[in-house]
Amino acid sequence: MHLSNEVVLRPRFKMELKTNDQKALQAFKDKKSEQSDYIVTCVDHHVFIKIPKVKQHYWSPQLHLEIDPVDDHSSKLSGLFGPNPTVWTMFMFFHFIVAGLFIGFGVWAYSNWSLDYPYLIQIAMMVVMILIWFALYYGGRMGKAKGNAEMHQLYNFMKETLGVE
Repeated sequence: MHLSNEVVLRPRFKMELKTNDQKALQAFKDKKSEQSDYIVTCVDHHVFIKIPKVKQHYWSPQLHLEIDPVDDHSSKLSGLFGPNPTVWTMFMFFHFIVAGLFIGFGVWAYSNWSLDYPYLIQIAMMVVMILIWFALYYGGRMGKAKGNAEMHQLYNFMKETLGVE
């Protein structure tokens, strides 16, 4: 699997399978009981593959697969790597707070400017919000890099289970 240097914190991929969706889903259900290296959860046409709790770290990724039928002999697999949903929600919450504060300080600075009041503090806080946003972005990139080896393990497990190259 190739992971580019694009600005992508949650890599996605798609592939065509030469088996129908039910056989592919059954392969994951069978693999679930045969091994203990990964936690496999199947819900409808969705498969979630995770690292066991004892081997996880804060940035451990999980792989979400969606297997949709194309016809009787093939299916389409869509995959999404991402952190634990709780970590992702917290990460997005921080981004939202920083963006909200940036806009708030911008409105406050504009109000002070239009009233001929000093607005240097508000501009400085907007710059601080930009710096915090960059810190969050690079923190996410470092987390992705830390979980990169596990992403490859999850991807290889998926390929092994489905018997694809």
